[in-house]
Amino acid sequence: MLNPRLAGRYAKSLINLSLERNELEGTYNDMLFLQSVCNSSKDFVSLLKSPVIPSEKKEKILDAITAGKVSTMIATFNKLLIQKNRETFLPEIITAFIQQYKDYKGIHIVTLTTATRVSEELKKNIVDKMKASTSMQNIELKTEVKEDIIGGFILEVGDQLVDASIAYELNNIKMQFQNNDFIYKLR
Repeated sequence: MLNPRLAGRYAKSLINLSLERNELEGTYNDMLFLQSVCNSSKDFVSLLKSPVIPSEKKEKILDAITAGKVSTMIATFNKLLIQKNRETFLPEIITAFIQQYKDYKGIHIVTLTTATRVSEELKKNIVDKMKASTSMQNIELKTEVKEDIIGGFILEVGDQLVDASIAYELNNIKMQFQNNDFIYKLR
């Protein structure tokens, strides 16, 4: 059960508290650690969402996983979530926090999808070109490989999409043939 409004509120509160305590970078690193735990263990996420497992046991397990790896503030935050029966939303809160952190820092996420892997040099060139041609100066480039685009690339920046893939062009040609755009209609 997704609840982005709740996750956003908790994330915003955590960012504000981190800024107030001057611990934003540490909190961000803690959230990255928790995100890696959630991503690497579906059992852990299932444990958090399970209504059968008592809160005390969830708290002990979460403490055992994070002991010495997260700050006192994040450990207390996790306990608060469990006390309020909001631990099921922890993965969402983590994602919302990371997004709000990047928004606060002005980091733009750019996703490059290609049919094959791209070199580090090409990634650097793309980031440099984007910095030169846009107002974005903090760019985080994520790459994906999808062989079904055949060739070319798909570039996503926020809600904008540039699809220069061969699969897209072939689909356009297919649609033109289906619409008979190349046949002069006589009457």
